[in-house]
Amino acid sequence: MSSVVISGDTSGAITLAALAVAGTNTITLPANTGNMVVDTATQTLTNKTLTSPTFGGTPAGVGVLTSGTSVSTATTAFTASISTTTMTVTAVASGTIAVGQVIAGTGVTAGTTITALGTGTGGVGTYTVNVSQTVTSTAITIVGLDFLNIPSWVKRITIIFNQVSVSGTSSTLIQLGTGATPTYTTTGYSGGGAILSGSGIGGATFTTGFCFNNATAAALLSGNITITNITGNTWVASGNLGGTSIIFIMLTGGSIALAAALTAVRITTVNGTDTFDSGSLNILYE
Repeated sequence: MSSVVISGDTSGAITLAALAVAGTNTITLPANTGNMVVDTATQTLTNKTLTSPTFGGTPAGVGVLTSGTSVSTATTAFTASISTTTMTVTAVASGTIAVGQVIAGTGVTAGTTITALGTGTGGVGTYTVNVSQTVTSTAITIVGLDFLNIPSWVKRITIIFNQVSVSGTSSTLIQLGTGATPTYTTTGYSGGGAILSGSGIGGATFTTGFCFNNATAAALLSGNITITNITGNTWVASGNLGGTSIIFIMLTGGSIALAAALTAVRITTVNGTDTFDSGSLNILYE
């Protein structure tokens, strides 16, 4: 049986042996302009171009952290009128007017929110509100804050409280909204909140939003609540806040199944009339 032996430059050899059968066996080497060495373990490519793949969208498992705009909760009071969706502010008694503020006043539709700046940039001027209405000049206060236009890909939202205080003892309430012009879900929440202090432990269940039980109007609240998407449009919440007027910690946890995708978060109070009077709020979503 004939064979061809190819010796290595330094050691070793490769033997090509013809099969012990009649006829002719042909081995055809591929044409290439570079060099190619092949064995059972290694393939070396020379003068070849490798193109990097292109990824579209957000790779699974990677969090895109996006911060909202911090909104002051210092006392804001002003005089304004509303024609359709344009609010005209003629005087500001205190604070700074901002997008996301939920306003209240004589004749103002409940849940009216400032959605855009006009000629006003925090003081006298015009602003856009979310509800068309006619309101003569009246005193207006802030009873909540909305964070709008949350993207559909968001799976977790962290609401950050910094020294936040309200004018009364009504508990802080967080509600979730759906739709381009948000409709806030005000029923169907399941969970509870508790307060732990030197004077004891108290708490209550809630159905109108994720709730922190307040201790006193003078409390300055700092901490976080995290709202996480578990499946579909169902969200679960947990968080804690600490206060400075007395030694206490507030805890909360619950869930809500929304009718559609979440697009907004509202921070307000249980009675809907107590106003924010100090501190700031922000959100982080991912």
